[in-house]
Parts: sequence; C-alpha cells; structure tokens
Amino acid sequence: MNVLKGQDILALGFMTFALFVGAGNIIFPPIVGLQAGPHVWMAALGFLITAVGLPVVTVIALAKVGGAMDSLSSPIGRVAGGLLAAVCYLSVGPLFATPRTATVSFEVGLAPLTGDGPLPLFLYSLVYFLVVLGVSLYPGRLLDSVGRVLAPMKIVALLILGGAAFLLPLGETGEATPAYQAAPFSQGFINGYLTMDTLGALVFGIVIVNAIRSRGVSSPRLITRYAIIAGLIAGVGLALVYVSLFRLGSGSHAIAAGASNGAAVLHAYVQHTFGSLGSGFLAVLISLACLVTAVGLTCACAEYFSDRLPLSYRTLVILLAAFSLVVSNLGLTKLIQFSVPVLTAIYPPCIALVALSFCRGLWHSSSRIIAPVMLVALVFGVFDGLKSAGLDAWMPDWLAHLPLAEQGLAWLLPAVAMLAVATCCDRLLGKPDHALA
Repeated sequence: MNVLKGQDILALGFMTFALFVGAGNIIFPPIVGLQAGPHVWMAALGFLITAVGLPVVTVIALAKVGGAMDSLSSPIGRVAGGLLAAVCYLSVGPLFATPRTATVSFEVGLAPLTGDGPLPLFLYSLVYFLVVLGVSLYPGRLLDSVGRVLAPMKIVALLILGGAAFLLPLGETGEATPAYQAAPFSQGFINGYLTMDTLGALVFGIVIVNAIRSRGVSSPRLITRYAIIAGLIAGVGLALVYVSLFRLGSGSHAIAAGASNGAAVLHAYVQHTFGSLGSGFLAVLISLACLVTAVGLTCACAEYFSDRLPLSYRTLVILLAAFSLVVSNLGLTKLIQFSVPVLTAIYPPCIALVALSFCRGLWHSSSRIIAPVMLVALVFGVFDGLKSAGLDAWMPDWLAHLPLAEQGLAWLLPAVAMLAVATCCDRLLGKPDHALA
C-alpha cells in the first residue's frame, strides 16, 4: 500500500494553499485593515471564520466522501445534485471565476504598466491561458508543477509582501469607517463570506484527491487523511497571509486614506516600500496567485465534465481555456456584474450542504433534512442575488426587513427554521425502507 512521504504531504498542502489564494484573497484584507482602523483584529476574526474556516471544513467534508461533489450531494437526488454541481463548476470555472483570474491579474498587476486597453488585455490573456493550458493538460503532474514549482514561487512572493507589512510598517492606524465602528466582527465576517472560497473548495476537492491518487495512494482512509492534512496546511497558510495583509492595510492610512479597494492600498504600499520595483513585484505576485487558481479550476472542470460528456479530458481543457480567454476579454466590470448575482444565489445552498454533511448520522433519512433546507437556502439566496443585481423592485417589502438581510444573509434564519421543522418530521416518520446514507 503506497503512502505519501513527508515532502509529498508538504507539497500537497502547498498546492492546496496555492489553489485557493487568488487575486481576490489578496485584495480583500488590505481594504478591511484600512477601513477597520483600531478594530482591525476584531474584523480579522470574523473574516478568518468565513474565508478560512468554511473552505477548510468544505475540503474535509469532500475528503470524507472521496472528493466528488456528487457524493456529497447524494441526499438531494441525482438530478438535483448533478444540476447543483454543474452550476457550481460552471460558475467558478469558465463562466466567471477562471476568466476573472486573468482580468483581475491584468488590471491589478499590469494595467498600471501597459495601459488599460483591449490590445494589452488580449495579449496578456492569450499568454496567460496558454500557460494555463500547458499545465492543465497534465493533471497527473499537478503535484509537481503546482506543488513543487508554482506554489513555492507564489509563497515566496507572499512571504516578501507579508514580511514587509510587519517589518516595514508605514504609520499609525487611522480612524475606522462608521460600519466598522458599529460592528467590526460582522463586517469582517461578511467580507470573508464574499470571497466565495467555499465554492472554490467544492470544485478543488476532486483535484486534491486526484493529486493524492496520482502518487499511487488507493486507501480511502489514507486519501481522506492526506486531504484533511492538506486542507489544514492551506488553512494555516491562508490565515498567515490574511493577518499580514490586515496589518499592511491598517498601517497604510498615511498613503492610502482615500482608497476604495484593496488593489489601491496594495499599489500605494508596494510603490512606497519597494520604489520603482513595486509595480513589477505586484504584477508578478498577482499573476502567480491567479495563474495557479486558474489551473486548479480548469483541471477540476475538465475532470468533472469528462465523466459526463462524450469529450476527453484533454479536449475539454482546450475548450475551457479557449472559452475563458474569450470571456476574459469582456473586461472585469462586466464579469463582476454578471457573476455576483449568480454566486450570491448558489452560495447559501452550498454552505447548507457542507454544514449538514457532517450530521447525516443524526437523522433517519438525510434526504428529508438536507433537501428542504437547501431549497429554502436557494430560494432566499436567489432573492439576495436579484437584490445584488438591482432587480428587487418587484419583491415584497418584508424580504428587505428580514434579519441579516442587509448583510446578505437573509437565507440563514429561514434555513435554520426549516432544519428544525424537517428534523421533527424525520423523527415522526421514522426510518424509511431505503434511506439514503
């Protein structure tokens, strides 16, 4: 029975960490640190719960069922589970997230150097997706190409940036914005929730498991164990990155007081700290961060759809890379306009699915519990999605006054209420003849 060596486990953890850390993960914490002011660490605590805790828990949940999202969603039925998985893969894959890795890395890293025009974006995205294509065509080598080459490069760049944040602080912490003065923990929690890393974890689960299997490990127990260790290593890495970037943002008031997003804070800091090399360093960091994420998303989507469509893995990788190239040239603004409502709608049922997967043994039939709770979460998630798209004029007023509605969490209390009702029904009905596990 094959087992992983210590260096392979470490490479697996680095790969998992590198898959998660995209441009969004690097951009969110600095603006939170800047706006939270003296409440930065309370805001950081809320952020870490949703931006680190949820993704790690999702990796563990998937590892327990072999890495496939279909296995995790089995209690809601094959059709509904397949539809949910397809929507998740497409949303965090070729429709939104994969193209966005190219547009974000271009606009944050290279646009200040080359100009923000269609030709530089096209040339950059062409080279970008050729690299993504080249790496993704060989998923069996992912542990070597990402875990041993790209991930360490990315980690070194993050260490330089994070170390500078602590060793070369710029100044005193500024005043907190009204929102962070009123509820710093809640604001941090919401910003971490909006990173959407839990959806990424649902997609990356199969990539992590397949990377373990590529080393000849076949024991389900060992696969689960290694995937959990990789998730924990990635979680620790994410937490360290976020903490350093919170520190960077909180000390940048003197040079970035009027910044409206984390990209502006990062630009101001690296320009001030690293001089003329600042923009080039940030371009390399963001490009590496996004490239690894794009590779992981492309591999995961190709793996998933190759089992369900009459197309080979290699063909799908080529199609996905080409489609992502085309979509990426729509520009970041349009991509965000299209993606935010969809992601806002599908995120709540995915959170419910992951959370309830750890409790299946508590009920007579997990399908009686998980399916209705996810349905309620989806319905209210759709309302939140329509609201974020500016299409809420026709919705009844009471929806806007639900608890936590202002934070985009209007689905939470209805889902908990449905959980209580479904649990009571499950107890009354007893164990069915053919209960789902």
